[in-house]
Amino acid sequence: MKQPTESCVKQTRSIIRRFSDAFNAFYFRIGKRILDITIAAAGIFILSPLFVLITGILWFNTNGRPFFCQSRPGLNEKIFIIFKFRTLIGSDENGDEMMRLSRVGNMLRRLSLDELPQLWNVLKGDMSLIGPRPLLPEYIDLYNPEQRIRHSVLPGITGWAQVSGRNAISWEAKFEFDSWYVQNRSFSLDMNILLLTFIRVFKHTDSTCCFERFKGNSDLLQKENACKTDSAGIF
Repeated sequence: MKQPTESCVKQTRSIIRRFSDAFNAFYFRIGKRILDITIAAAGIFILSPLFVLITGILWFNTNGRPFFCQSRPGLNEKIFIIFKFRTLIGSDENGDEMMRLSRVGNMLRRLSLDELPQLWNVLKGDMSLIGPRPLLPEYIDLYNPEQRIRHSVLPGITGWAQVSGRNAISWEAKFEFDSWYVQNRSFSLDMNILLLTFIRVFKHTDSTCCFERFKGNSDLLQKENACKTDSAGIF
């Protein structure tokens, strides 16, 4: 009786695995885009009063420039224009980000409302709801091969790195989370990320702190070695 039971279990697992693989293949070929369009369109419609309210407040807070537009690399490193609500005031050359972060901008970042205009990017097909965050174009040449695979999928409004620490983790950790997502993405993982995103937003667990720009992997190693040297000197 033992052998048929084991054989049955193996067959059942094999069927489940094949079904899961087929479902995930359908999801990433068609289903994810349908989900993106549906949620983005519904979000824009339902949140349109909030869009108008935030735009009006920022119009006065930023001297008539409520939106922030910037070039970012997307799928296969193709450049597109990303949209955000403007959270910084003054010139880019005047002071660091924390000095330029307005009260309204700080609130928008804390509630992740500054990312809402990216629903237009999702509708356009530049982005997905879930994927690695689109970073600056000048970072591309600084990536190692493993980090560069983050551009083999559409960038997202939220992603595995965002629900795993966002600004509180290092660049190296963010890239590791992004690479892991690309290599292990599935429908269930996307739904998990979406759920965790809503939880983090409603709990206000994300930090609004500004972080240093990515300067390359050699820079990270130098910083780590410097920290180790300092620690050795202290103890």
